Amino acid sequence: MVENYLLVIDGKPQGPFSIEQLKQFNIKPADFVKTEKMIDYKQAHEVAELRGLFGFKEQAVVPQYFGSFDQRLVASALDWFFVSLVCVPVMFVIALFTPDKELRLALTFSLLAIIPLVNFVYHVLTECSAKQATYGKQLIKLKVCDMEGRRISFGRSMGRNLAKLFSDATFFVGYVISFFTKQQQCLHDMMAGTLVMKDRLF
Repeated sequence: MVENYLLVIDGKPQGPFSIEQLKQFNIKPADFVKTEKMIDYKQAHEVAELRGLFGFKEQAVVPQYFGSFDQRLVASALDWFFVSLVCVPVMFVIALFTPDKELRLALTFSLLAIIPLVNFVYHVLTECSAKQATYGKQLIKLKVCDMEGRRISFGRSMGRNLAKLFSDATFFVGYVISFFTKQQQCLHDMMAGTLVMKDRLF
């Protein structure tokens, strides 16, 4: 099946257009396009079909749109909720079948350590995955990448999440400084050499 493309013209998506119609627009490598199957808009040189048809060379994609403080805060709140939604019922069931009252109490208080630990592991694994994002970030359409927009490694993902300790230790000033950095990086992003990108359009 031949794909039709939406084409961004003067900042607004128009179409969809067939390949023949795209040729009439004399599209450039940096023009934004999107098909029904694509999650986000891409520059024309990023699409293999268009590279072949128009002779574009694949270029590095420079991150241009970044997750704002409020978007990242909402994503973080969602992630804490999701992790708690898993941990609390599991611990409740375990405590329910524990006859010792003191042990049940200890299990309940252990959630204060278990939830942050699970949240840390969850962030490390999801942010270096193919989706490059936790479920909270995916809902807000954010993803974690390196300074060139590429997927980060497991090691860098772990380093980034460990570095959040420094953002916390500064009485959360490490997060607030994202207001004053060009690419809206928090302290832990700077330390790990990462960015939080958002969908480039709309």
